[in-house]
Amino acid sequence: MSGRRMRKMLRRMESGEPVRVTGPTTTGLARLAAMAEQFGYAYAETRQGGGPQGNQYMIVIVPDPDPGARARAARNRARYPRAADGGELPRLEPEAVELLKARVTFDITTMYTNGQLILLAGVGAVPPALALGLAIGADVTAVTVLTCVLWAAMMTLVPLGLAVNRRYRARYAAILRNAGFTPFTDEGGRLRHLPPGGRRPEHGTPTAG
Repeated sequence: MSGRRMRKMLRRMESGEPVRVTGPTTTGLARLAAMAEQFGYAYAETRQGGGPQGNQYMIVIVPDPDPGARARAARNRARYPRAADGGELPRLEPEAVELLKARVTFDITTMYTNGQLILLAGVGAVPPALALGLAIGADVTAVTVLTCVLWAAMMTLVPLGLAVNRRYRARYAAILRNAGFTPFTDEGGRLRHLPPGGRRPEHGTPTAG
């Protein structure tokens, strides 16, 4: 994760408003969230819709009202006064990054229902199947048949993808439970986790304790 991305995030945090940040990997997103925690913000959730084409994941971070978080932010602002402008950044604890990675990954696995995932897979399989059909087929009939066959072949992989998603969800749910997080269902029916001492939000975004 580049320091430039982190510094841009820190400058945006100066507004005191919720901030959305994109990253290339779940580890990168977790490192961004961990850095935000050093300066008075807390991880809220992961969404899809970042990047130029809107196909990247992004995290939402919000101001943390917890007195301990406020005190930590004050200490770090005093110790790292130029953190947002090219100066030294606080060292991130690997354990904190891994826990945030678990939160990000779990939120990704519950972003869509199985039905929505199947629909997305079906729509997403059309362009590659059609491209292969056009490349192989000799006429309209052949292209149509080949596209349908290739689409059906791709869809046979969907159950495997759903199984992998369930495995990741169970794995990271266990990590969060062991760390003292509490599961809850938000207003959209999505399973989330509250941090230890956290309060259930009124509108779907967990707040720090």
